[in-house]
Amino acid sequence: MVKISSTSASRKKALSKKLVKAVKRATKLSYAPYSKIAVGAGLYCTNGKIYTGVNIENSSYSLTICAERTALFKAISEGEKNFHLLLVYSPQIDFITPCGACLQVLSEFASDIVVVTMDRKENFKFYPIKELMTKPFSIR
Repeated sequence: MVKISSTSASRKKALSKKLVKAVKRATKLSYAPYSKIAVGAGLYCTNGKIYTGVNIENSSYSLTICAERTALFKAISEGEKNFHLLLVYSPQIDFITPCGACLQVLSEFASDIVVVTMDRKENFKFYPIKELMTKPFSIR
């Protein structure tokens, strides 16, 4: 977890640099011997904390966990409840987006989150989760 100090004008620039750096650093810890696709995610909370996650594969594919859910579950396990955005990155796939399972989980815990995808040149695309997951399952 990384905490970003809150200075008004330079806050976005600092956030961008720290978040990108944290996600790229985390991506190197990915365990992806089957797909060969490393994915890192950084969940930025409204209190300024960043939780990172990576994909962790398993030979029993259904037991694999994606980077996005790893970051989210780390944050939730630390008591976080308010999320602002999620940055997702893969050095193998430009502008990789979360899978359906991740979108479903995100829609329950962070229904207004913005998903940010990034390419290797640090260009960004922004998607409100409601654009990526238009009809999430819910029993409420």
